[in-house]
Amino acid sequence: MNEPILSLTATRANAINRTRHVFVRDLEIEAVVGVLEHEKLKAQKLVISVDLTVREGSEGLEDRLENVVCYGNVVENIKAIIEQGHVNLIETLAELIAASALSDRRVLAAKVRIEKPDIIPECQSVGIEIERLQNGQAIAS
Repeated sequence: MNEPILSLTATRANAINRTRHVFVRDLEIEAVVGVLEHEKLKAQKLVISVDLTVREGSEGLEDRLENVVCYGNVVENIKAIIEQGHVNLIETLAELIAASALSDRRVLAAKVRIEKPDIIPECQSVGIEIERLQNGQAIAS
């Protein structure tokens, strides 16, 4: 079977490549993250979004949860990563979340966005976004 070809922004469903889009949008969660001393002592609000490009299986869904990448499991994995404790950078947290999603070989690409809404009063939020691909995945420009 030919592997789907993804562009770096192809985190959406695609009939030709037989991929679906699984997402978690704006998960509000408290986490101990940051390099400043006060950030290490108290949890702060984060808003996390995850977009996954998932290979559709040839075996069919059979209306069974184990045959899909479950967004509920994605959320539980994010919570488990955060419960491991303090990280200095939200970039590190995003990498951990992406790696967790990509541990499921059906996930071809993971885009993770982490926002800190309460850091700069003049801004609605500040943050980062990364996109990571499954090892060996072809990339189209």
